[in-house]
Amino acid sequence: MIPHVIIVGADKGGVGKTFLSRALLDYLRDRPGQVQDARAFDTEAPVGILKRFFPQFAEIVDLTRSDGQMRVFDTLKADQVTVLDVRAGQLTPTLELLGEIGFLDNVKAGKLRISILHVIGSTQASFDEIRAVGRLVEGARHVLVINRVTDADFLGLPADAKAMPVINVGKLNDRAAELVDGAGASFTDFALDEGRSAVMRGYVRSWLKRVFTELDAGKLID
Repeated sequence: MIPHVIIVGADKGGVGKTFLSRALLDYLRDRPGQVQDARAFDTEAPVGILKRFFPQFAEIVDLTRSDGQMRVFDTLKADQVTVLDVRAGQLTPTLELLGEIGFLDNVKAGKLRISILHVIGSTQASFDEIRAVGRLVEGARHVLVINRVTDADFLGLPADAKAMPVINVGKLNDRAAELVDGAGASFTDFALDEGRSAVMRGYVRSWLKRVFTELDAGKLID
């Protein structure tokens, strides 16, 4: 086994990036036979949203500083998946950093695995971002994520991106999403909490099952 880093990000804000990271961490926790250990870093320093939902293994780091970079990349382990929730606007700089410190060379050499879950919108700026990111991640797995939790219309991928792997994240019932946020719980923990509305738990459970199916199809941890 080799270290695996899953980067969730976008250079555009407001596309539901952290929402996806939360579901991804539930997904990894749900697969103990495939994932021995998982940890997460929230780069929305100094106050990160992700840590509120996963306080036991999510940390807040400033990835623009060398001490934050060392905290993440000097501690990779062969039997561990590291989820990196990159703040809006920092996806390209983060990938440039990985090239600068030689980590993308390690991917090509088979010493490290990097997967990019690239959350996109239906704008020309987002489409241009796909091409820019693609030029930076040779050897890494670049997966596009169409995240419909924001209610934004998605009009389709540009022609040169249609052959890329795509994960579709459907919309969670608004009231259920609001209650999970208010509880500060993971989606899985909310769905298992019998003290909460059976209706709302059912919405969360069904949505999470669909997201897990999409992540399975994306072959992140095969």
